[in-house]
Amino acid sequence: MSRAAPAGPAVPAPPDARLPDGYAVRLDPRTRRTEDGAALLGGSPLRLLRLAPRARDLLAGGRLTVTDAATAALAARLLDAAAAVPEPAGPAPGPDDVTVVVPVRDRTAGVARLLAALRADPATAGVRVLVVDDGSADPAALAAVAAAGGAEVLRHGRSEGPAAARNTGLRAATTEAVALLDSDCVPVAGWLAALLPHLADPRLAVVAPRVTALPAGDPGWVTPYETAVSALDMGPSPAPVAPLTGLSYVPSAALLARRTALGEGFDAGMRVAEDVDLVWRLAAAGWRVRYEPAARVAHDHPSSTAAWLRRRALYGTGAAPLATRHGDAVAPVVVSPWSAAAVALALAGGRPGRLAAAGTLGVAAARLAGRLAAPDRTAPYGLAAALVLRGTASAGRTLARSATRHHWPVGVAAALVSARARRGLAVVAAADAVLAWWPHRTEVGLLRFAAARRLEDLAYGAGLWAGALRSRDARALLPARPPPG
Repeated sequence: MSRAAPAGPAVPAPPDARLPDGYAVRLDPRTRRTEDGAALLGGSPLRLLRLAPRARDLLAGGRLTVTDAATAALAARLLDAAAAVPEPAGPAPGPDDVTVVVPVRDRTAGVARLLAALRADPATAGVRVLVVDDGSADPAALAAVAAAGGAEVLRHGRSEGPAAARNTGLRAATTEAVALLDSDCVPVAGWLAALLPHLADPRLAVVAPRVTALPAGDPGWVTPYETAVSALDMGPSPAPVAPLTGLSYVPSAALLARRTALGEGFDAGMRVAEDVDLVWRLAAAGWRVRYEPAARVAHDHPSSTAAWLRRRALYGTGAAPLATRHGDAVAPVVVSPWSAAAVALALAGGRPGRLAAAGTLGVAAARLAGRLAAPDRTAPYGLAAALVLRGTASAGRTLARSATRHHWPVGVAAALVSARARRGLAVVAAADAVLAWWPHRTEVGLLRFAAARRLEDLAYGAGLWAGALRSRDARALLPARPPPG
């Protein structure tokens, strides 16, 4: 399936500029050296990167500092492949060259809390703050809170949506950098200092902090689950952000952006998934987007189960407009034909199915070994077999996850007519819950976690299918092949 050309507001091309001298990268702990250090295995998607002799020598210690155009190119390649993480250095804007934009509608107390956090942090105490009132019912109350917190107010006479509110703030800002913070966020001290150095990369458009849970004043049944695995929390590992990779988007709840890189900004016609759309348009234009979990912003997660489920269903509806703009980048299942065939044959059951699956994987491993072989080396059959098995296991998990989340209506329909399908769906749902709960077992009980995960998947899947039916476009439901590695 081909990817559609990105639509939406235009973004400019990035400058033809390299990483500055002094900028450094270090190999990601998950990146493996192979072929006596002549190749690296890692990144997202997983790939084998062969190194020229000089590059191998430069990376002998696992760290590379940019000193010239060649080292800058190597560092950029490693970063873009997610095989290394940055240690940014070089000219970057300081806090005085940052404007904070806060889009809001009717959340006066949240704005007061956010402004208090900004003014309490020495790094942001004097930063310019633009509160964009998107048609609040009581604009005077919001204006009073903003004035008390030293912020300026820009007002929409009627609600135009969060994307339009952010764009209004972007147009009013004049600084090199703009921090976008939703009104239900509370930045943790030091967040800006951890993000600003990344703008030393002249091709970086956006860097996002980790969004964690704000301690709930009135916790609800779903609070422990949402605190552990919020959809806004992208996890503990830094990474590049691009479609069809391990980290395909970052939420717009908290972002630091190079103002000029965003061009016309968010698509104001999108009331959901506008953040994903922006990231993918930036990536298509050649900009870099990064996730930096060393910076943290707390978020006031919904504590009401009903509100939480409505939000998850809303997230699901965003897939259809994304598919219209970006094609198979939004595919719910990304799996190679070899892995899909092996999983299907194994599920067919019986000895013939298992033998056919093993044969399929053997052929795939042999073909991959030929592709991986260096000119002067024996084909790495062991490595190829390990990669094929790893990929197939990942495909199995992806397909199982899809059965309980993206495509649960299909799974339920099958279960209604087949006892075998019922047993399989029950096993998959239970295994998925236990495996996802295990890393968070000290934070939330298994039964609560399992119930919340199933409810979350039902809500998201319902929104996904509703959006596809409303748009009369099934692309958000269809699988895709992995990008070439």
